Formats: sequence, C-alpha cells, structure tokens
Amino acid sequence: MNFPVPAPSQPAASSDSSGFLGPLLRGETAVLARWMSKPARPWHSSVLLVILGAGLYGAAIGLWRSPLQAVYSALKLPLILLLTATGNAFLNAVLAPLLGLPITLRQSLRCVLAGFAISAVFLGSLAPIVAFETWSLPALGDNFGSNNHGFYILQTTQVAAIAIAGFAGNARLFQLLCHLAGNRHTALRVLVAWLLGNFLLGTQVGWILRPYFGAPTLPVEFLRPHPLQSNFFEAIGAAIRHLLGLA
Repeated sequence: MNFPVPAPSQPAASSDSSGFLGPLLRGETAVLARWMSKPARPWHSSVLLVILGAGLYGAAIGLWRSPLQAVYSALKLPLILLLTATGNAFLNAVLAPLLGLPITLRQSLRCVLAGFAISAVFLGSLAPIVAFETWSLPALGDNFGSNNHGFYILQTTQVAAIAIAGFAGNARLFQLLCHLAGNRHTALRVLVAWLLGNFLLGTQVGWILRPYFGAPTLPVEFLRPHPLQSNFFEAIGAAIRHLLGLA
C-alpha cells in the first residue's frame, strides 16, 4: 500500500529542497506523505534525529550526578525512544486497521519514528535549559531521604517535559493521519490509541533502563541490579508526595 499524495500547494521542488527536518517539524502533509513511500531517507533521518536530540537531553540530565552518569543517560534516552517506537509500531499496525486506518507495519513504523523524531528535537532544544536546572539545583546530599528536594524536583520536571515532548511529537502528525484516514474522527481515534500505547510502553521501558540522574545512596551504574523491581507510577507518586510534604 502506498500513501496517497495530495496536490501540494507549492511547487514540489521547493518542498524537497527544504530538507527533512523543516517539513517534519512543520507537519507538511504532502511532503511527509511522499517521503513515507521512499525506501530509506525518512527512516534514517528519523533515527538520527532521535539519537542526537534525546542524547543531548539525556546528557543534560545525567550531569547532575556525574559525567559518567551523563554518558550513560545520553546512551539510554535514545535507546528508550527507539525501543518504544519499535514496540508501538507493531501494536499500532494492529490497532490502526481496527480503528479505520489500514496501514502496513512498515508505514506504522515510519509514522511512529517521525513522531518520536519530533519529540527528540523538542527534547534536544530543552537540553540547555535542563543543564542550567541541574547546575542550579542543590547538590546531592548525604541525608537523601529527608531533605534532598533537588532529586524530586528534577524527577518530576523531567517526567513532565518528556510527556509534553511525546504528546507534541505525535500530535504534530495529526494532519497526516487525517489525510491518510480520510476524516478527523478516525485520525483522532488512532492518535489517542497511539498516545496511550507510547505512554504505557515508554514509561515501563524507561523504568527498566533507569537510572538517569542517579541517587546519592547508590553507585553510578548503567542499570540497576533489579531493573524489574517496582514501577514508574510508584516512583513518580512517591516524588509528588514528598514535594507536597505528604511523605
């Protein structure tokens, strides 16, 4: 199945000459629909954007703990996005036809990767701000359990930033989904299903691959000894309770 291509409002040459990043971030339906049918370029460009954007963001987070943690986080953030994109591509390829959008697995993967590429660019643009936040927050203290608010502030703000980036990246493709589905109602159903899948799988994959900025009572390491212990929702709930003075 090939994506139908609407007649572009501008000459095709001007759109093609603008590169991949600009049309992707602007959500240009005609250009994205053409590129989705090409064999390599959108795939490779999306993966590269995920690696660069999420890597910069991960390094900025990890700097709060140590340079080594920054390296680990710069490797793990892109890995999380790519694993989540791959898993959800299979799920979305099943859900989309049931919701009225008949697409193949390859098309699903390219759509998901395009959305994650937008999210990664968003995160990469926040890297300087996050680096300033990690530099401004109080240093890690020995009495972590009672007075180290910096850890919980960093944890909750980064969860919020990543959630917003994920929503923005997928919502930016809404016009493309409308074009492919033929109507806004089907496109909205598909978008909501994709967002829920990204959220549920992404949070759990992210939890398994922790830590990202570490804790003063634990050593700097790539993975925790028991990565499947507890879950993301328990951890963020504990952080919110601590910041509200309920813990």
